[in-house]
Amino acid sequence: MSQSRKSLSTGALAAIAIALGAVVGAAGIYWKGLPSGNAPTSESLAGADVAACTAQPEMLAALKPLARGEVAAMAVRDEPVELPELAFVSEQGDALTLADFNGQALLVNLWATWCAPCRAEMPALAELQSELGDDNFKVLAINIDTGDVAKPKAFLDEIGVSNLGLYRDASMGVFNTLKKEGLAFGLPVTLMIGKDGCMLGAMNGPAEWASKDAKALTGALKGI
Repeated sequence: MSQSRKSLSTGALAAIAIALGAVVGAAGIYWKGLPSGNAPTSESLAGADVAACTAQPEMLAALKPLARGEVAAMAVRDEPVELPELAFVSEQGDALTLADFNGQALLVNLWATWCAPCRAEMPALAELQSELGDDNFKVLAINIDTGDVAKPKAFLDEIGVSNLGLYRDASMGVFNTLKKEGLAFGLPVTLMIGKDGCMLGAMNGPAEWASKDAKALTGALKGI
């Protein structure tokens, strides 16, 4: 994918969402826009095991001031927290959870083809993966379209994004689990996951993931 892609600001992404929202909403979970600044998240997840998370306070301290500008809506936690199991499959149908990626910091992004801001930010997520993705960091985009794989696959082929893979949860169980925990209010939903598998921050709504702000935040998550 070309790295000369014209950057869209978060404001532009939101404008796209407003313009197309009337025709692409589904299941009542289309992103409707949250107030500026950090989106609300649950600071005390029901049944969460904070003690099991080993992320150092220095990491969270480094992330907090970087949640600004294009990624100001990322709510960095005061303490890392263990999430309930999030189950999904690879394009080949292999069953996976976040635990399969332990050892890598993750930017987990839930998206759907009917979500206009999800579609708009996908090239930027691919650019972020191209620039920062390695054994220490991965953009893990999880599609929640119901039905078979044809529609999301066709969309990724159409926009020329091939480096994110195609991870899916056609049951929408991943979204519903996060919604129950107070972390998902619409799409897209993006989580920062530490190398130990614990959640460090959450965000509802789109962002310009190829921006300088996003690269600084995810670079700190990666540990560079």
